[in-house]
Amino acid sequence: MKTARRTLALTAGLLLTVSTFGYFFWYKPKFKAHPRHDTFAAAAKMVDDKKETMLRLNQKILPAKDYVAEHGFNSRYCFLVDMRIASGKNRFFVYNLDKDSIEIAGLVAHGSGIGNGEGAPAFSNTPNSNCTSLGRYRIGNSYNGKFGLAYKLYGLDKTNSKAFDRFVVLHSHACVPNEEVAPLSICESWGCPTVAPAFLSRLQTYLDRSGEPILLWIYY
Repeated sequence: MKTARRTLALTAGLLLTVSTFGYFFWYKPKFKAHPRHDTFAAAAKMVDDKKETMLRLNQKILPAKDYVAEHGFNSRYCFLVDMRIASGKNRFFVYNLDKDSIEIAGLVAHGSGIGNGEGAPAFSNTPNSNCTSLGRYRIGNSYNGKFGLAYKLYGLDKTNSKAFDRFVVLHSHACVPNEEVAPLSICESWGCPTVAPAFLSRLQTYLDRSGEPILLWIYY
């Protein structure tokens, strides 16, 4: 009888040991793993990129407010395009100057000029360069062109003074996605700030209801 009890106890102990080992062996991978270093690095970079984006944007706000007040532009809204942001991320911002806040944001293509496949896009005011021109623009009247609804653009700085003659306009194209696709990039234009059709429809509500021209500022 004692031998049977001893055998039963040993068997129970062995089963408990095996069960415990089995639990840790089979279920350990399901425990929450420690975050990898590269995950922290990626998250930190995203935070830093956002801070830099907001810093560059904020540096444009006061000059934009002064410019629209002095030149008879819409004093409530302006459009800001940060070409330092990768094309697969939202970088076209509708900014509310009264509330000091971004109302909507979307993707926008840059020009396909020489060198654009190697990092930062190339910028130029030269005709037939197919490059984006940096600077401030007055958004003019709408018309129906090759790509449907479009808005004429008039360059206001030395860096984009030939925009109208280069037929640089604000228009849409189906190659531009509605949502962010980063780290992938999007299509390129011949120098026009080209957006998604749905996003242009949203911009149209601002442009067509405005009694004064709206300022577009493309910067890097």
